[in-house]
Amino acid sequence: MSEGQSPFSFAPGAHTIQAHGGGAFAFAGMSHEGSILATPEGIRSIEALSIADLNERTLEPLLRESSEKPGSIEFLVIGAGERMAPVPKALKETLRRAGLGFEAMATGPALRVYNIMRSEDRRVAAALIAAP
Repeated sequence: MSEGQSPFSFAPGAHTIQAHGGGAFAFAGMSHEGSILATPEGIRSIEALSIADLNERTLEPLLRESSEKPGSIEFLVIGAGERMAPVPKALKETLRRAGLGFEAMATGPALRVYNIMRSEDRRVAAALIAAP
């Protein structure tokens, strides 16, 4: 871990994600290597190397937050990594059951869409796969 990076499991609060690349994200004054899940409650690391790894287990904090606070999250932006990838059928079904709209794209554009939606006070979350 290089200087300026901090291990973390949860950064409370909604944060703009300032940068990404090299398999890492910068937010809340820190840098984190690996994939992240950002919700209105905070940002946490998730164990996902590809969009195929996003499921009920890895997205449990999102699903719980959405269920416990109905209407707090309406839309999930999915950053699929370096390139766009299709959303697996099981993930589509999970998100639809939870009442969440979603869109998948490469992680760079997904991060920008998430930040714009946050700046517009939209009820948005993001699952972002780390990209090289």
